[in-house]
Amino acid sequence: MERSLNDYPHVRQENVRYGDTDRQGHVNNAVFSTFFECSRTSILYDPSRKLITADREFVIVKFEVEYLAELGWPGTVEIGTRVAKLGRSSIVCEQALFQNGVCAAVSSNVMVMIDALTRKSAALPDDVASVFTDLMVG
Repeated sequence: MERSLNDYPHVRQENVRYGDTDRQGHVNNAVFSTFFECSRTSILYDPSRKLITADREFVIVKFEVEYLAELGWPGTVEIGTRVAKLGRSSIVCEQALFQNGVCAAVSSNVMVMIDALTRKSAALPDDVASVFTDLMVG
């Protein structure tokens, strides 16, 4: 399947650091997860979206990555994020990691909103669901 950064409503750019590479000379596979996390958290902690509050947080309950190409240093990467599905308390995100226009990895992950005090899942309020609906494609 041909992937394009244009398929993702949220795009974040990150620098590849020398320390992200391994002895094989490419970016270590564990760093891919960090790039995906940076994009997700830039959505969650964006003050204009007001998703994280004193009484609610989000946790990852499932995370999958398919590696498609190597990433190199020096350079930058672009991470595209979109919402595939909203549940009662969950959000299914699809992400793609690009370098120089080439898709190097895709990720599917599930976040669940929890009550910060009880640490149990909590239903998405309408204003929160609306933010994630805006990140859906199709």
